[in-house]
Amino acid sequence: MLLARRFLILTLFLAALVAAPLAAYAQAPRAASRVDLDALLRRMTLEEKLGQLTQYSWQFATGPTREDPAAAPEAQHHLIRTGMVGSYLNAFGAAYTRELQRIAVEESRLKIPLLFGMDVIHGYRTIFPTPLAEACSWNPEAAALSARIAAAEASAVGLHWTFAPMLDIARDARWGRIVEGAGEDTYLGMVLGAARVRGFQGDDLRAPESLLACAKHFAAYGVAEGGRDYNTVDISERTLRSVYLPPFKAAVQAGVGTFMSSFNEIAGIPSTGNPFLLTTVLRDEWKFDGFVVSDWNSIGEMVNHRSAADRTEAGVQALTAGTDMDMMSAIYPDELVQAARAGKVPVAVIDRAVRRVLEVKERLGLFEDPYRGADPARERAAILAPAHRAAARDVARQSIVLLRNEGGLLPLDKNVRRIAVIGPLADNPGAMLGPWAGQGRPEDVTTLLSALRAYLPSTAEITYVQGAGISDQRREGFEAAVAAARAADVVLLAVGEAAEMSGEAASRTDLGLPGVQQALAEAVLAAGKPTVVILSNGRPLAIPWLAQNAPALLETWFLGTEAGYAITDVLFGDYNPSGRLTVSFPNASAQTPLYYNHKATGRPGQDAQPYTSRYLDAPTRPLFPFGHGLSYTTFAYDNLRLSPVQVGAASDTLEVQVDVRNTGARAGTETVQLYVTDLAASVTPPVLELKGFHRLTLAPGAGRTVTFRMPLALLAVYNPAMEHVVEPGYVEILVGRSSADLPLKGAVEITGRPHRVSDEARYTRSMDR
Repeated sequence: MLLARRFLILTLFLAALVAAPLAAYAQAPRAASRVDLDALLRRMTLEEKLGQLTQYSWQFATGPTREDPAAAPEAQHHLIRTGMVGSYLNAFGAAYTRELQRIAVEESRLKIPLLFGMDVIHGYRTIFPTPLAEACSWNPEAAALSARIAAAEASAVGLHWTFAPMLDIARDARWGRIVEGAGEDTYLGMVLGAARVRGFQGDDLRAPESLLACAKHFAAYGVAEGGRDYNTVDISERTLRSVYLPPFKAAVQAGVGTFMSSFNEIAGIPSTGNPFLLTTVLRDEWKFDGFVVSDWNSIGEMVNHRSAADRTEAGVQALTAGTDMDMMSAIYPDELVQAARAGKVPVAVIDRAVRRVLEVKERLGLFEDPYRGADPARERAAILAPAHRAAARDVARQSIVLLRNEGGLLPLDKNVRRIAVIGPLADNPGAMLGPWAGQGRPEDVTTLLSALRAYLPSTAEITYVQGAGISDQRREGFEAAVAAARAADVVLLAVGEAAEMSGEAASRTDLGLPGVQQALAEAVLAAGKPTVVILSNGRPLAIPWLAQNAPALLETWFLGTEAGYAITDVLFGDYNPSGRLTVSFPNASAQTPLYYNHKATGRPGQDAQPYTSRYLDAPTRPLFPFGHGLSYTTFAYDNLRLSPVQVGAASDTLEVQVDVRNTGARAGTETVQLYVTDLAASVTPPVLELKGFHRLTLAPGAGRTVTFRMPLALLAVYNPAMEHVVEPGYVEILVGRSSADLPLKGAVEITGRPHRVSDEARYTRSMDR
C-alpha cells in the first residue's frame, strides 16, 4: 500500500510538472490526422521513398557516404530538403530539433516530418538504475515510472523515439549487454518489458510527453557464443520460441510501436535479413503493425556475415525480409534505387515499408503537429525536475540487493563516530551513471562519499582513501587504506566495475573484481573492523572470497543520478532493502552461462558425487541464486492453498494462495515468488520456472494472504510437433523467497487431452492481490 501511494504521488507530481508548460498545446483537441497516406505514397519518387526508409546519426549525416562528421550543416540540411532522410538519431535539444523539423515541413517538396530517435535506455538527463539493476526491484510499476520520466524529459528536447526496452534474455554474464535487460528469466522479462513499453508510450502516442518505444534486439542476441558481443547464435526453434521470443511478444501485446533487428545470426541467417523472424513470426503470427529498424549498419554487416555478396544484395535481403528502416548503412538510398529499377526488389516491397514508417509518424501525430511539444521552456522545466530526482532515488533504493548480512551488521548506527570510506567506486560519479546513460552528466550525480557527508552529523569523522584504481595494478594506496580501516569504527569498501566495462562491445572473460581490487579488499578486511562491501557493477561477479569473508555485502549495481543517496538510505536503515537478484551469481567465471531454470539432464549434478553433471573444482550451485535478496526483517510463509487441484483446459486459471507474515522487528517489503516444475512432459522441462511474483509491504507482526491467479496458458510447452499446448499430467507448485528457498509445495493435475494455446493469449501478469 505504501509503495502504491508513493507511486501515485510521484505520478501526479510528474503529470502536473509536464502538463504546465504544455498549456498552449492543450487548447486544441488532438483530432486524428487526415493525411492521405496512399495519396502521399503516389506522389513520392523512388528516391523520396527510400529516403523515408533511411536513418542517419546526426554527426554522420553528410556527404555521399554519410560519414564526414566535419561537413557543414548546410550539407546535412540538403538531405532534409531533398527528402533523402526520414529519421535522425542523436539530434536533440528543443530549439535544434524544431529547426530541423521546420526545414523538413516547410522546405522539402512533400513536407514529411522527421522522426528523431536516441538511445534513452535508463533515463535522459535524470538517470535511473541500469535496466538490470532496476529489474532487481521486481516492480513493474517502478519500471514503468522510470520509463515515463525518461519519456517526459526526452520528448521535451524534441525526441520522438527511444531504442528501448532491450528484451534479450541473458544467461551469460560475460556478455556486456546483460546490463541492459531484465536478466535470465523469460517471465520476468515479459512483465518488465511490457511495463517499460507502457511507460515510454503512455496511453496516447500523440501526447507530447510520450516516446515511441522499440523492442530490441530481435532476436536471441543475448545467446552469443562465448558471451562475445555480435557473435553467432545457434539454437533450436523450440528454445527460441520458449525462452527468447516471449518478451518480444509481450511487447507487441503492450502496443510497442517499433522493433530493432539484432546483429547476430540465428542458425545461419542474420536477423536483419531473416524473413522467418521479421515476417512469419512478427507480422503473420503476432500481427505487429509498426515498423522494424536495423541496428547500426547491420544491413551492411550482412556482407561480413557472408550471407550477401555485396551491399546491394544485403539491402535487397533486408528489405524483403521485413527490415523497413536502414540505420546508418546508407544502403537503401545509395544501392536500392538502381536495384529497384533493375527489378531486383519490387516497388511494392518498398511501398509496404514506406507506408509502415509513415503510419507510425501519423500515430505519433507528427503530420498534425510536427514539433509535438518540443519547446525550450518545457525543456528547462522537465530536465532534472525535483520530482524526477525523487523518483530516481526511490527506484534506486528498490534496486539494491542485500546479499549478505552476518551478525546483523546492517543497518548501521546513525551515531557512528568514525567511518572509513575506501575504494575506487566510493566517489566516482561517472561510474554511477553506468553505460548508455543518455545525456546524464557526472556533475549531476550524488556519490556515496558526498551523500554520506550530507547525511551524517558534523560530529562524524569520515576518512576517504581510494586505495586503488578500478582496473590498474598499482598498490601504493593500500597502506593508507589499511590505516584508515584500522582507525575506523566502520568501514565502507566500494568496489566493482567501471561503467565502460558493461554495455555494448564490453564482454569480459574474467568475472572477478578488475585490477587489484580483490587484493585491496583482502588487505582492508584483514584490519578486522566491521566492513560493508558495496558492489557497483553491470553484471554478476564471481566473488566467492568476498561472499565468505565480508560481513555485509550490498549489490548496488549502477544506480544513476541519485546513487549515493539511495545507498546511504539503505546503509542506515531509512530504507529496508527489498531487491532480489534477476541473475544468478557464479562461483567462478567458467561457471557461466549459469541460470536457475536449466534442464535436469539424465545425471543431475550433485557436488562430490562422481559421474553426475558437475565440476571437479567448483560447486554446481550458484554463489547467489536467482531471486535471492535479504531484508532487515524476516518473513514466514504458511498455508499453501491450490484451487482447483484438478484443471482441464488451457483457458482455466489456477488460484494459488499463501499466508505471509513479517516475523521481525522492522517494516519490510517481501517479494513472494511462485515457481512451477513439470514432473513429466513430452519435451524435457526446466527444473524450475518462475510463473508469478508479488511485492507486499508488512509492518512488524503483520500478515497477509497473497493470491496468485495463474492462467494455465503459462504452463504451455512446444511439443514434438511444435504445437503450443498445455499437456495433461502433474505440475508441482512452489512458493517462497527465491529459486533456492521454496518452503511451500503442492501439486495440481491437468486432466484431459493436450490443449492448444491461442497466439493471442495474454499472461504477463499472473500476480494478483
